[in-house]
Amino acid sequence: MSKGWSDEALARRVALDLPHGAVVNLGIGMPVGVADHVPEGRLVFFHSENGIIGMGPAPQKGFEDPDIVNAAKQRATLIPGASIVHHADSFSLIRGGRLDFSILGALQVAPNGDIANWKVPGQKGGGGVGGAMDLAVGAKKVVVMMRHQDKKGRPKLVEQCSFSLTAVKTVALVYTELGVFECAGDHFLVRECAPGIGQDELRSRTGARLEFG
Repeated sequence: MSKGWSDEALARRVALDLPHGAVVNLGIGMPVGVADHVPEGRLVFFHSENGIIGMGPAPQKGFEDPDIVNAAKQRATLIPGASIVHHADSFSLIRGGRLDFSILGALQVAPNGDIANWKVPGQKGGGGVGGAMDLAVGAKKVVVMMRHQDKKGRPKLVEQCSFSLTAVKTVALVYTELGVFECAGDHFLVRECAPGIGQDELRSRTGARLEFG
């Protein structure tokens, strides 16, 4: 079975679509890696909801600052001109529609843009939906970066989400290791296949109807 993009290559692919000057929130998990792969000469203001505007790539080993962390409590860096703001101000930016992009991880995404990314049915423990519900509705464009299937091989692109929803009809694009998919209402439009990935393989590993542009 073809592998498609590695996590690093996927982060590089997502970063390629971020325009110069964009203000972008990076969700916990895979999206954090996007900050490491912004094309040279392009300025992107990465936002972390714990209060960073202007987050840079992951720090080099030995140069970590314990006072600079992202929303997942991982060590982070700041770009020149970055700001540290109060948590309430950070969420005012989100809820005020000032984010150009929100890049979220997900458990399921439906072709109408529904997203479920905070709770697996029957799973013990875990917290609430948290800031994801704000990020999923507050950004001008919501995109998802995730693996195409879960650990049991079940598709995460589905006809209808069966997990508890985070937001309804908000996701525009989904990036997985197999390709780039547009939420087109009743189907996913395949905008790009990852290297070595064919149409038959995509269909066999996806739980919703696909059309190829």
